[in-house]
Amino acid sequence: MSIWKRIGNLFSKPEPPAVPKSMLSLAPGDICEVSLVTYEVTGRTHNRGRNAVVLTLRDGSEIAYLHIEEREQLQYGLYKPIDGRLDNPAEVPTTLELDGHEYFLEEEYEGHVAVAGQTPFMNGGEQHVWQYQSDDFRLLRIEWQNGRFMLYEGEKVIPGDVRVIRAS
Repeated sequence: MSIWKRIGNLFSKPEPPAVPKSMLSLAPGDICEVSLVTYEVTGRTHNRGRNAVVLTLRDGSEIAYLHIEEREQLQYGLYKPIDGRLDNPAEVPTTLELDGHEYFLEEEYEGHVAVAGQTPFMNGGEQHVWQYQSDDFRLLRIEWQNGRFMLYEGEKVIPGDVRVIRAS
């Protein structure tokens, strides 16, 4: 190494440390842990208007969906798909009874989503979402896009139970 290069290195700024990847920026192929279960991220649905992401997670043959939304702080909900059917998005009720639990409409919104990887809706576009909560803190989520409904049942997850293990 020449003397001029050594002198130049003395005055050069060090490279900034790499910013760790957050849960909101995970993409297919990344690994995360939710409630002590390790998942591979296989899909990502991003709603930019709400700064919200739904990650499709796979643990062996089990599939789960992690809804992440940044408000005052990050909020997490872990969902499993359920069987069910609705006919018309204009007729989604404000209260639903499912398996002895009564769910109340908490939030309804729509927005443009971008998708990557394996997701329930393979194309981006306008998506309508209804989010419900029961009195015993169970969550229910209904999505409608391109004439198709998806129903999910889940629970809130505290931020301390969610972490990035490996991100690309």
